[in-house]
Amino acid sequence: MTSELLQKARDFEAQYGPHIPDSERPAFHATPTIGWMNDPNGFSFYQGECHLFYQYHPYSNEWGPMHWGHLKTKDFIRWERLPAALAPDRDYDAAGCFSGGAAELPDGRQLLMYTGVRRGHNAEGFLQDVQTQCVAIGDGVNYEKWGENPILDERNLPEGGSIVDFRDPKVWQDTDGSFYAVIGNRTADGSGAVLLYQSRDGLKWEFVRALDASRNQYGKMWECPDFFPLDGKQVLMTSPQDMNPVGLEFHAGNGTLCLIGDYDPQGKGFVRQHIQAIDYGIDFYAAQTLFAPDGRRIMVAWMQNWDTAGAKPHHCRWFGQMTLPRELSIRNGRLYQNPVRELENYRDCCVIHRNIPVCGEINLPGVQGRVLDMTVTVRPNGTEPYRWFRIRVAKDGEHETIIRYRPSNGTLKIDRTRSGLPRDIVHTRSFLVRPQDGAIKLRIILDRFSVEVFVNDGEQAATTVIYTRQSADAITFEAGGSVLIDVEKYDLAFDGPEMET
Repeated sequence: MTSELLQKARDFEAQYGPHIPDSERPAFHATPTIGWMNDPNGFSFYQGECHLFYQYHPYSNEWGPMHWGHLKTKDFIRWERLPAALAPDRDYDAAGCFSGGAAELPDGRQLLMYTGVRRGHNAEGFLQDVQTQCVAIGDGVNYEKWGENPILDERNLPEGGSIVDFRDPKVWQDTDGSFYAVIGNRTADGSGAVLLYQSRDGLKWEFVRALDASRNQYGKMWECPDFFPLDGKQVLMTSPQDMNPVGLEFHAGNGTLCLIGDYDPQGKGFVRQHIQAIDYGIDFYAAQTLFAPDGRRIMVAWMQNWDTAGAKPHHCRWFGQMTLPRELSIRNGRLYQNPVRELENYRDCCVIHRNIPVCGEINLPGVQGRVLDMTVTVRPNGTEPYRWFRIRVAKDGEHETIIRYRPSNGTLKIDRTRSGLPRDIVHTRSFLVRPQDGAIKLRIILDRFSVEVFVNDGEQAATTVIYTRQSADAITFEAGGSVLIDVEKYDLAFDGPEMET
């Protein structure tokens, strides 16, 4: 039974969403039907298709009472819009249907597990949100909230756990047939932790253990956790709030954290061995993964930053987009990520330049555009070291986005100061990279309103949103000193509408 609030959202998006021209959206990144988008939710396979839900406020381009928007895809590149899946229409979620996950039940139905938020007054009389976990069950389009919601509340928290910060369940079914979920929580010391729960049927849950905790070292509340095996290791990912900067690895504010280690469910549990950021750019948060039928672990994230979300184009009818889905692997104790291989099916108009000397600034024939896949390899020209190398994309006489590498200190810098954003917010981010035999390899994906950079075959990634006018499509290369570069550039071509409705 579709509630009045959910039907209102569906009617609104059906009426106004189709009027947004394709040219005002990215060509292949997921965006909301209309209004506001943040965290990816329920990124999973159901009946052979990939479903992606998302935090959604259809009625404005600002965060508001959270609904779940809904998309699906067959190849991670072209997305079909489906009607909104959830609305805040029950007492236990009247203040919002927050983030969560999805899984397929043995009977063929789809389970959505999400955080329901209700607002009330605490003992001191102040307004306070209480967060509990809820489920809805459906057929891939329509979902019915379970009559015994919430399924997890303060009674299911470990000692010292916070009912105010208890959110974002990521659910999956393990090989033993049981369902598991990881949920973010704030502990008695005021910082974040990830809790593990287990269920036989997806409806009745019990607490298993705390997997790991910040202990005030890596931020406060740990939001949007994920937990999965990968290449013989176990990976715990989360998005901490209120991070302190640590060198060039972690920046201040809302960050991302990847913990790689071993997991013994009968013994010590998860034991972390390696720690790193997930993405080193400006706009990346709330990553969520799925396990694809072909064995790949694929990740998507909100391509935005809470600290910069107020700097949006004037009169935009949608705001927020997802990253290009990425294939994950572990090599040499690090998380690697690369664009899903399906992107290569859309490559067109190949342009290749080899061993091009650069001293000063140059452009290359056939290398321009705003929807493209380009790989640039940079190495010294001769025995003399070079001071820096720059790639300028989305460029005209007024605008540009700069990717700069300094070999002397091994830093890569993303600079979107002149990339069309209307506020003086965070515009630069630097991070350490490791050259390979003196060379650095950069794969750059442009899609109208974003730049995603993959360093040295995915050893690191850096993501940033840009709002430069689309006519700014020049690309130039510049060196302080002398370098040789190889460039392999493809346009990305899409027949028909970018987003199916």
